[in-house]
Amino acid sequence: MVERGELVRIGRGYYATAELADVVGRLDIGGLLLSAAAAAAALGPGAVVSHQTAAQLHGLSLLSPLPAVLSVTRPPGVGSRSARSGVRVHSAALSAEHVGGLLAVPVTNVPRTVIDLARALDFRAGVVVADSALQQKLTSKKDLRAVLAACQRWPGARRAGQVVDFADGQAESPLESLARIVFRDCGLPPPELQVEIADDEFIGRVDFLWRKFRTIAEVDGAGKYENPGLARRQLRRDKRLREARYEVVHFDWKEINGDPGYVAASVRTAFERGRRRA
Repeated sequence: MVERGELVRIGRGYYATAELADVVGRLDIGGLLLSAAAAAAALGPGAVVSHQTAAQLHGLSLLSPLPAVLSVTRPPGVGSRSARSGVRVHSAALSAEHVGGLLAVPVTNVPRTVIDLARALDFRAGVVVADSALQQKLTSKKDLRAVLAACQRWPGARRAGQVVDFADGQAESPLESLARIVFRDCGLPPPELQVEIADDEFIGRVDFLWRKFRTIAEVDGAGKYENPGLARRQLRRDKRLREARYEVVHFDWKEINGDPGYVAASVRTAFERGRRRA
């Protein structure tokens, strides 16, 4: 049947019809979804795609690149089949409320996926994925806390609780999520996020605003500097913001991740200038 083109091999001993493989293959996540389906099926009933693999299927941002292995969770004591090469098996209870499906492939739903990753990864990585889920309105803090309550005695649950408390759906990128952590860890007051600034007319929407200190912080990906048109528009907008008596500071990925002391000092210097402008 494979030779005749009727079936497509998606894993050792696992096949999809050519029609299904063609439909799924047109999706951005199609290849991953087929591989994940085979990995879960190989582990027997009760196995569910989870963790980073589920996050990728749900379209959530991750701090680190997707691991080369697929992640699958199955309940303790269910199934005896060993994981195949390229598959990482997690053992944890899976209630029906925590499992959904993508084209009939069992996958942990978004709230459970966020909590699993917040338990398993460090705080920074957990915040990135939680912010992404909230920003896309794929879950809510209420839903996240409901999952957390069901696994409050599990390893990493305390850290996951800290992630949920800190998460903010107004952060629009992993870099903004990381910047929020740097601001907090350096003792800066929490800023407002995604604020629209205007004088006589609209100037722009800024990443972070400390209103009391008339200070704005922007975090910029490499694309802004590589595009001359974007860079020029940014300079014009900064000029208008300063004419409206705001201090403006910019940080890139390297500064946020590699030099938090510089970031904090720059913001505090801007605070002093902003006080004089007030």
